[in-house]
Amino acid sequence: MSDSILAMRQAAEQGNAWAQHDLGVAYDNGQGVAQDAKQAIAWYRKAAEQGLAGSQHNLGVLYAYGEGVVQDVQQAVVWLRKAAEQGHAGAQNSLGLMYYNGEGVAQDAQQAIVWYRKAAKQDDAWAQYNLGVAYDGGHGVAQDAKQAVAWYRKAAKQGHAMAQNNLGANYFYGEGVPQDVQQAYVWFSVAAANGYTDAAQNRDAIAKRLTPAALNEWQALATRHFAQYQPKP
Repeated sequence: MSDSILAMRQAAEQGNAWAQHDLGVAYDNGQGVAQDAKQAIAWYRKAAEQGLAGSQHNLGVLYAYGEGVVQDVQQAVVWLRKAAEQGHAGAQNSLGLMYYNGEGVAQDAQQAIVWYRKAAKQDDAWAQYNLGVAYDGGHGVAQDAKQAVAWYRKAAKQGHAMAQNNLGANYFYGEGVPQDVQQAYVWFSVAAANGYTDAAQNRDAIAKRLTPAALNEWQALATRHFAQYQPKP
């Protein structure tokens, strides 16, 4: 065990909430220690009980997925709400998802939108994507393709691959934006480069219809976009 982990553990055992959180993260991700979800839960809980929003969020997520603890969506909601009410963007988005899917709470798309919007205003890319999906389908809000595009674009510019793919689809079909197959190709390409495999099929379907010269031009444009719109570290 490294000196940094030993120092972290010492501080955590002395009740330092941030050290407890960081030790939870270390166990959660196997950073400097063997990955151990149960240990992650134990340290997150200590910090969460001291009111640390990041630990409350992580604890809620682990309860939601049953990692290191018996799955309990009601407990997930309890901890996510504590963090969300402190302004934690990730927890706000996660709580929105719980409302959207009716997990641990009564299904309520409008409440989902409330929480998504809070997180999206803090530039949470997942919340921005989820708002785009909601506007696309009219879930909890009036259907509005232009609003869907606006939120997809915000998430896409943060490197969110699914938002990039959906933005490409909006350009391809001319929904919420003027139809623009070149822009569709570009966003499908960026989404594929960021790891969204379905986008590669969309990109390749367009590429088959292009001349070699046009394909080279569009690929160059996509490369420039990819350099600019990758996921945040």
